[in-house]
Amino acid sequence: MKTEILSAEHPAAIQHALDVLHNGGLVAFPTDTVYGLAAPADDVRSIERLYTVKGRRNTKAIAILLGDSADLEKVAMPASPLVQRLAEKFWPGPLTLILPRRPTLPEILSPLPTIGVRVPDHPIALALLKAAGPLAVTSANLSGGENTLTAEQVYAQLRDRIHLILDGGTTPGSVPSTVVDCTGDAPEVLRAGPILLADVLAALE
Repeated sequence: MKTEILSAEHPAAIQHALDVLHNGGLVAFPTDTVYGLAAPADDVRSIERLYTVKGRRNTKAIAILLGDSADLEKVAMPASPLVQRLAEKFWPGPLTLILPRRPTLPEILSPLPTIGVRVPDHPIALALLKAAGPLAVTSANLSGGENTLTAEQVYAQLRDRIHLILDGGTTPGSVPSTVVDCTGDAPEVLRAGPILLADVLAALE
């Protein structure tokens, strides 16, 4: 296949991305951290393609991005007060919360009974997610490769492996989101990122 690069400012960009996703294609798009690579969260075949394209082992989970925190109940079990407070404070934003997942989600998304979820703070990402619904999203790079901050960097790594790149310029962030496990009694940072543990703890005081 030949990868298409389309300006995210094109009036038909979001609709075209939806069409690609609905037809089983993979779409890269900018977020508030790095470029993401997406498939519908309920499409097992497309999610399998995500793993293949990245060269990623399917023992590593893939997160779900939402267009609105109100959609959280579609993918995760009812939120605890801790989760509600963190979501209210940091969403939209670069914080991924590890939560007990809905049993209806495809098992391929995670080898554990949990799922990473976040709402990104980027207009293009939010427009796509609000139109498409929950998407399984991983960083738009080869497994172990450099983070991609521009459409050109995505193309350099994933050229002709994916169907569409929405070019939204350079991402405002440069590192992936902070990941916080919320399945225990206290939050635990699993991956450092833009939001510090001190910020998380302060939000819970």
